[in-house]
Amino acid sequence: MAQKTVTIVIDENGNSSIDLEGFADNSCTKVFDDFRGGDKVRTERKKASFYNATQTEKPASTGR
Repeated sequence: MAQKTVTIVIDENGNSSIDLEGFADNSCTKVFDDFRGGDKVRTERKKASFYNATQTEKPASTGR
């Protein structure tokens, strides 16, 4: 089983970003939604590996 990593960064202005690595079959979408909660997504960028069927990674930035 691949290691899964969730990295959350909150800058000094209160802006946050979430980077997910090691998730397969788009399971990162559920994990992302769980961490995001009710916050609105300001910018979402998918890594090239998101479109790879064997491993999924999804970074996204949320604003406060």
